[in-house]
Amino acid sequence: MTRSLSIQQARKLVLLSQRLPPANQTGSAIAATLSAIEHLGYIQIDTISAVQRAHHHTLWNRNPRYKTSHLDQLLADKQIFEYWSHAAAYLPMSDYRYSLPRKQAIANGDQDHWYERDEQLMRSVLKRIATEGPLMAKDFEDVGENTGEWTIKPSKRALESLFMQGDIMVSYRVNFHKVYDLTDRVLPEDTDTSMPTPEEYARFLIIRYLQSNGLGQSTEIAYLLKNIKPLVSATLQEMVSSGELLLISVGGNSYYALSASLELLKKPLSRSKLKILSPFDNLLIQRKRMQALFGFDYQIECYVPEAKRQYGYFSLPVLWDGKLVARMDCKSDKNKSLLHIYHLALEPWLVKTDAFSLALYKELVSFM
Repeated sequence: MTRSLSIQQARKLVLLSQRLPPANQTGSAIAATLSAIEHLGYIQIDTISAVQRAHHHTLWNRNPRYKTSHLDQLLADKQIFEYWSHAAAYLPMSDYRYSLPRKQAIANGDQDHWYERDEQLMRSVLKRIATEGPLMAKDFEDVGENTGEWTIKPSKRALESLFMQGDIMVSYRVNFHKVYDLTDRVLPEDTDTSMPTPEEYARFLIIRYLQSNGLGQSTEIAYLLKNIKPLVSATLQEMVSSGELLLISVGGNSYYALSASLELLKKPLSRSKLKILSPFDNLLIQRKRMQALFGFDYQIECYVPEAKRQYGYFSLPVLWDGKLVARMDCKSDKNKSLLHIYHLALEPWLVKTDAFSLALYKELVSFM
């Protein structure tokens, strides 16, 4: 049996699942940060800091008490770790074993990584870390290969290869530079390191995605994951048959949802609260999904030639009244404590402009 949701109900379910805007919180500020990471499943790491780096920006939007020191502290406390989701990310340590299928595939050569493997250099790099302790890329003196855009040291490629196949982990960072150590020395002693079966892995991907996104399709759940979509599709059907999942129709499109998730629709959504989102926010990262569910056609234009930009270099989507209603191109000048807003573009259907302006002004105070 397929349940139908209106587009307004679907958006509400997605936003409540994404914890946007955030509800009132109890407990310590750093516990709220960890809770957000564990609920969302990952926080994408990105280096662009036109306003603030994406990982800080995304977490602040879920936790108004967020401090940029939280991630370093949680990493030091071994409650989160760095690896790959669809991109570089901070992940909950409780999910560690589900990083193993990708690591094994890379180690076995079943999944390519972007650097060509130099096995001899990898062994040499690994031996130095084992002997000397945590090291950074700059601790290896070698000459990089000039690609025309940047220089990549062979030791850096070796470190990344060892990292991606799971031999080393990021122990901590110094001025945002990774410090690597042996995985055995980074992992907490009680970490589950058993390899999940393919079926366990598929179920994990499905449940994790639907908990944090409300509803989803097989292509969204398997987003940028190689060779997993057929198994995800088959597992989705099994979970529907067992009653664990519901089939949901929204505007003629079919989605899956956890049976318990529709209870969220009984909760209120803070529509008056406005949030200015990172381009790499978990809500936004799948652009086709945003087009289908929110009618929001979004592209980050920092990768677009300047002459072809429509909204600006770093245009931030604006969430208000349960919808994505605007985009704001801005840049911070931290030395002068200024936020420059170069362009504010409202969606053409937005008519409650006075109420929107007031909400934007209120949010800009804390955003700055």
